[in-house]
Amino acid sequence: MTVLVLFTLGALWLGGRIDTALAGERTGHEGLSRITVHAGDTLWEIADALAPEGDAGRTVRRIMDLNGLAGSEVRPGTRLYLPEGLIR
Repeated sequence: MTVLVLFTLGALWLGGRIDTALAGERTGHEGLSRITVHAGDTLWEIADALAPEGDAGRTVRRIMDLNGLAGSEVRPGTRLYLPEGLIR
């Protein structure tokens, strides 16, 4: 029983340390514009609207990388950071 309690406390401590480290990474987004995804929006449409003269695929990839997205699917209410240099 004691081992289980110690393991749980260790896991909680480690989880808190990881969350703190990730929060530090998020502060690198200061000064970037953000948008909120609305119902029916797609990442491709957002990218095309923000950089109509550019490569939408490249812009989608930049938005995904910046926001830590594994795929291009976005849900309404999601707030996305926008890469610097996009037309807004």
